[in-house]
Amino acid sequence: MYKILVAEDETIERKVLCRALNNYLGEACRIYEARNGREALALAQQERPQLAILDIQMPGISGLDVARSVRQEGLPCAVLFLTAFDNFTYTRQAIAVRAVDYLLKPYDEQELLSSVDAALQRTEPSPYPPSSRPAGAENAAPQKSPSPSGEDSALPGESAEPENLRLGRIRTRILEYIEANYAREISMQDAAEAMSYSDAYFCKLFKRCFRVNFSAYLNQYRVERAKQLLADPALGVREISSACGYSDPNYFARVFKRLTGSTPSEYRAGAHSR
Repeated sequence: MYKILVAEDETIERKVLCRALNNYLGEACRIYEARNGREALALAQQERPQLAILDIQMPGISGLDVARSVRQEGLPCAVLFLTAFDNFTYTRQAIAVRAVDYLLKPYDEQELLSSVDAALQRTEPSPYPPSSRPAGAENAAPQKSPSPSGEDSALPGESAEPENLRLGRIRTRILEYIEANYAREISMQDAAEAMSYSDAYFCKLFKRCFRVNFSAYLNQYRVERAKQLLADPALGVREISSACGYSDPNYFARVFKRLTGSTPSEYRAGAHSR
């Protein structure tokens, strides 16, 4: 069972978020609600959740302060931030505490659930467990080449290029990276590093190019690939799961059903019946 901490000072927003998580994960999760940063930190220390969904601006202690304390204490907790403010400084601070994602309110529910899926997947066994990170890595800020002053900047040699052409060129590069790497475990940070952008700037740039966050787009791309592979009856679902970048077939099935409304097996049976 997953433990998920939801910290949001607006009662209605907190209840709506908790209901969405319960509807999606059901009995697979136990949700702990916090009305402010102090309650959130106390619950994180007591319950040790796998995921904390934190509003950035809360009375007393901010969501960023909660995340910093979680990292300093070495708690094995993924962090997802929600905020009503499109502030690049917030984005950089969120990346610095290794947040899985940073979503603007009002958020799209499917985008949120994609980020939740990405966070929970990281709590499962992986080739790079948290204990293998170098000492102090939890608190280290990313050192990739940042964009000056956090503002949009062109690629080298493209400063005079019209904005729509520049974004189109960047979108193409990102798509090429995803196409070449979707079959292995990748993250937004991996893509940012491959393109020589800071994590925070790439996060903002990706949203401008695709209108969704990296986790949501990657899941959509992988599921479309999986649909194509499911047309081949010689391929098993587990084999397709692995070929599309999902090491856990159960996680693959959950994402597939959320995006298509059916399990991989149901989708295959329906496609063959048409």
